[in-house]
Amino acid sequence: MSEILSLEEHPTYKNVYVVELEGGEARLATRNLAPGRRVYGERLFSWGGVEYREWNAYRSKLAAALLKGIKELPIRAGHKILYLGAGSGTTPSHVSDIVGSSGVVYSVEFAPRVMRDLILVAESRSNLIPILADARQPLKYRFIVDLVDGIYADVAQPEQAKIASDNAEIFLKDQGYLLMAVKARSIDVTLEPTEVYRREIEVLKERGFEIIDVVHLEPFDKDHAMVYAIYRRK
Repeated sequence: MSEILSLEEHPTYKNVYVVELEGGEARLATRNLAPGRRVYGERLFSWGGVEYREWNAYRSKLAAALLKGIKELPIRAGHKILYLGAGSGTTPSHVSDIVGSSGVVYSVEFAPRVMRDLILVAESRSNLIPILADARQPLKYRFIVDLVDGIYADVAQPEQAKIASDNAEIFLKDQGYLLMAVKARSIDVTLEPTEVYRREIEVLKERGFEIIDVVHLEPFDKDHAMVYAIYRRK
């Protein structure tokens, strides 16, 4: 445990906390759903008899988006989230903290080696459901995933907006939300990142999304942006 001076909920983002450390250092944190367990070597903080986990913006694009001032964090306690590109569980574990024991994080990852790490994370988090599948083929996991409140997409593949939209058509509620981390260099290395972002956003608009906000993630992630959008089911 690290010594802290104060801890309070973030003034803008519900269920996200700001930890003030000795020396004036401040960090984001989430309430640890699995006390005593770390996922990626993050620091644990104890305050008021509750354990919190540091949320590292250099390891999590969602944390970076918060520090860059994205308009809103729509994820709430009890929400069902479809997480595309779950990786080894770094950001999914924080989403798991936020939705809490009454929520669900359906975590899709297609790499078997990475899935083994994700399963270890899920062992101590009953609300995190690992799914070994390709996000480009959502029909293959339609029998596992319910209608969801939100989709978080972080897939290192071309056509990210198409992949997110294809999943939204099947799983996302009307007025549900999308948080999509656009990796410009995974889509087209010949284009400027701003042009890649513009093209992906146009795809989302054509598929029924209203764009609420876009934030660039530098210096935490080069050539990345986070898109926040609301789905209007046609």
